[in-house]
Amino acid sequence: MTITITAEKREKTGNTKSLLEKGFLPGVFYGKKKESTPIQIKKADFIKAWKNAGESSVIKLQTPDGDLEALIKDVQLDPVKNEPIHTDFYVFEKGHKVEIAIPIEFEGTAPAVKELGGVLVKVMHEIEVRAEPKNLPHEIKVDIGSLVNFESQILAKDIKLEAGVELLQNPEDVVALVSEAKEEKEEETAPVDLSQIEVEKKGKKEEEGEGETKTE
Repeated sequence: MTITITAEKREKTGNTKSLLEKGFLPGVFYGKKKESTPIQIKKADFIKAWKNAGESSVIKLQTPDGDLEALIKDVQLDPVKNEPIHTDFYVFEKGHKVEIAIPIEFEGTAPAVKELGGVLVKVMHEIEVRAEPKNLPHEIKVDIGSLVNFESQILAKDIKLEAGVELLQNPEDVVALVSEAKEEKEEETAPVDLSQIEVEKKGKKEEEGEGETKTE
C-alpha cells in the first residue's frame, strides 16, 4: 500500500506560523538531482502518513510538477506541544538503491525468558540495509524463539530479509540475547545490642546527676 501526500509549492518561506494556524505544515523536498523546494501540506495528512510510514517507508508526494517518491527525512517538533512544525522529504533517483536504517520489531517468545527466568536484551533497535525504494520494508521482524539459553544470540546475519533487500550491518553484530536475571541481595543488618543501649543510657543519667547542684 502506497501512502500518498498532496504537496503544494510554498512561495513565502518565512511565514510558517500563519501556515500552521491554517492547518498546513511547512516543509521542503530535495535529492541528489532535485534542488531544495519549499512546500506545504495538510498537517492532518502528514501526521497520518508519518504514523503509518515512519521514516523508513516510501511516500508518494503529489506535486504540481508530478509525483515523487520520497522518505520523511527529518521532522521538527514544537518543544511544548510536541507536534510537527516542519518536515523534510528526501527524493529518490529512479532506479537507484538507497541505504537506510529499518526499525526492528521483535516477535515470539524466548524459551530462556519463559523457562529460565532470563531477561531479554535488545541490543539493536534498527538495522542498516540497502534496497530500491519499492523494496524497502516498513519494519524488519525478528523471531526471538531461537534464544533457548543464556549462550544463545541472534546476530545480524541471522535475520531473514525480503527479496531485494541487502544487509549493510556487520553480519556478526549482536541483535538480541537473554541475560541471567540478577537477584538483589538484601543488606544484612547487624543485630541490635540492647545491653549496650542500656549501659549508655545509664551512663548518661549518671553524668547528668553529677552535673546537678542541690539547693536548700
